[in-house]
Amino acid sequence: MENGINPEILKEICAVKMPFGKYQGTILADLPISYLEWFQRTGMPKGKLGMQLSTIYEIKLNGLMDLLSPIRGATGNYEKYKNKTYKF
Repeated sequence: MENGINPEILKEICAVKMPFGKYQGTILADLPISYLEWFQRTGMPKGKLGMQLSTIYEIKLNGLMDLLSPIRGATGNYEKYKNKTYKF
């Protein structure tokens, strides 16, 4: 039995777009955590999409978005927020 995350799943999460709902057309890795939390509470979709959404939910919940950096390069939206400076 293999341990860890299948790299193919990570590649899919960075390429597959949400096929329905409020965030239709958004890449799964870019879905807001609040939307993933809603799915977690109400039930993930069945099949492969549910597995992909569960995986990205766990990645975001545990602060592991850096796992996707080598796959996404500099295209990830989360990089923009990570380096943002606030002036008061």
